[in-house]
Amino acid sequence: MVRPLSGAGSDKSYRCPGCDQLIPPRTPHLVTWPAYARDSDLDPWDTDSAADWRRHWHTVCWRARGRRR
Repeated sequence: MVRPLSGAGSDKSYRCPGCDQLIPPRTPHLVTWPAYARDSDLDPWDTDSAADWRRHWHTVCWRARGRRR
């Protein structure tokens, strides 16, 4: 799942897994998380637990993720 955030409601910094740099508060970015649990670690219908795996990405880093090593 991918959700764009405007940054207006964000008051804390997040670390982007794409570039390992901080996303400052109030910066527009994307939040991603698996739609279903991986490797049966969680019940596939338990979407609240899957959200625990959410990651905050710079939009540019998310778009370039397929080109990174």
